[in-house]
Amino acid sequence: MATKVVKKESVKEEVGKAGSSVKAGIISSLKGINEIEAEIVSLVRNTVSNALRAAGSVAGEGLEITKDVVKGAIQATEEVGTGLILSTKNVAKGVVMGVSDVGGDVVHVASQTVKGAVKGAAEIGADVGLVARRAVDGVIEATKETGGNVEEVARVAVGGAIEAAGTIGNTAVKAVREMLVGVVEGVKDIASTALPKSRETASAPKKTASPEVTSKRSRRKGA
Repeated sequence: MATKVVKKESVKEEVGKAGSSVKAGIISSLKGINEIEAEIVSLVRNTVSNALRAAGSVAGEGLEITKDVVKGAIQATEEVGTGLILSTKNVAKGVVMGVSDVGGDVVHVASQTVKGAVKGAAEIGADVGLVARRAVDGVIEATKETGGNVEEVARVAVGGAIEAAGTIGNTAVKAVREMLVGVVEGVKDIASTALPKSRETASAPKKTASPEVTSKRSRRKGA
């Protein structure tokens, strides 16, 4: 009996060690992922801001640079074979922060960045809806950190994603809409402005004059 008890305790101890080992390994891996994400944001941000400063303009050049950066990120993930979903958010965030650094139009570039991500995802057969969501997450996060108009950026980013999906097909539009309904939660009034409006306003009852106003009108007529 004593031997069996010792064995059970030994098994429990080994299981406990295995659980602790896995926990430590996961924590270490997640820390590594966070560091990689921060590096991607920093790389993209510095690349975009330096390119815009060298160009001496943040208008037309800004749009072209954004397209090139997003395209480069997609090509990189193709070569590695994975990580598109992970990198999309960080690339989008870095682009917006880079444009913000040089005083560019963050709202405009947010829309263009999301469009580029959606179209790029479609070209390589990736999950368009998920890529759209990650891109929108990235531009919103960047806007918060740079002190921009989060509501406006979210609105145009969602609109840009749906517009880009429209050039791909109805299935893509549906996938993007479904994904972005969750993204816009927590951003004041975005859902009602970016997504299709209901017809409640059209069927709203007309306001009628109060009894007090009606009685005053009757007195005037009788006077």
